[in-house]
Amino acid sequence: MTDAPGTTPENPIDNDAEWVKKQIDEYVATDGDLTFSKSQAPLLLLTTKGRKSGVWRRTALIHGEDGGRQIIVASLGGAPKHPVWYLNLEANPEVYLQVGAKSFYGTARTATAEEKPALWAKMVALYPDYADYQVKTDREIPVVIIDPKV
Repeated sequence: MTDAPGTTPENPIDNDAEWVKKQIDEYVATDGDLTFSKSQAPLLLLTTKGRKSGVWRRTALIHGEDGGRQIIVASLGGAPKHPVWYLNLEANPEVYLQVGAKSFYGTARTATAEEKPALWAKMVALYPDYADYQVKTDREIPVVIIDPKV
């Protein structure tokens, strides 16, 4: 018997934006052998539990690595509000990731003011548009650190 979609992190509901859904489908089909086409930045799949619904949802995001941790940016293209996935992981920091062919649980948190500058520089080097996104908004764009669960 299969769990209903969204009831477990292993059977999430995918982001419904068509271009993101396409990235997710290609990522899953190729065991993660997919990069973000504009900059060739590496992608991962992030699954978070809804803070209101309790439903597990998955999206594709650019990521970096830092000492065995995954680093992602809650940019939403420089929009004035945080992405929903970020609000979800603030409320429920346990996340599920696929990085390449490997899937695992992790614990997410926002980088501290001391950690952020170096991690931000690393992520802007991977995807320079992040710097432009920060200029577009008054919102401080969070950098998220995800530690794998051991």
